[in-house]
Amino acid sequence: MRSTLRVRKMRKGFSLLELLVVLAILGLLAAIVGPQVLKYLGTSRSQTARVQIANIVSGLQLFQLSVGRNPTNDEGLKALVTAPANAPNWNGPYLAKEAGLIDPWGNPYHYRSPGQKGEVDVFTLGSDNAEGGSGEAQDIGNWQP
Repeated sequence: MRSTLRVRKMRKGFSLLELLVVLAILGLLAAIVGPQVLKYLGTSRSQTARVQIANIVSGLQLFQLSVGRNPTNDEGLKALVTAPANAPNWNGPYLAKEAGLIDPWGNPYHYRSPGQKGEVDVFTLGSDNAEGGSGEAQDIGNWQP
């Protein structure tokens, strides 16, 4: 009897049942927390797009002050990073990196001058890269607050 008690005291570890209970608890936590984390990640991409669009619009304002006009549709937003051929007063770059012209979903931001909703339109079509949509697929532009 003493030897079996001694063996039990020496065996320190978890039983299979204890491990299964811990795994079940972790699975329940992941099922509850997972969707909330994914929702937060989706919202953060939309917020990132809004901030990037605001930075691009600021760069466009600096471009207009220096050059006296907005970039043409042919020059596009790349005129904020690289000097266009017909902009002698260009004093840029007006954005630090060309990577700032790519939306959080990996697509280039769209640019129209003159814009349909303002003097210039800078926008992304969202996660689906198609007009319209809701949630993460909604269009986000400089005309929105």
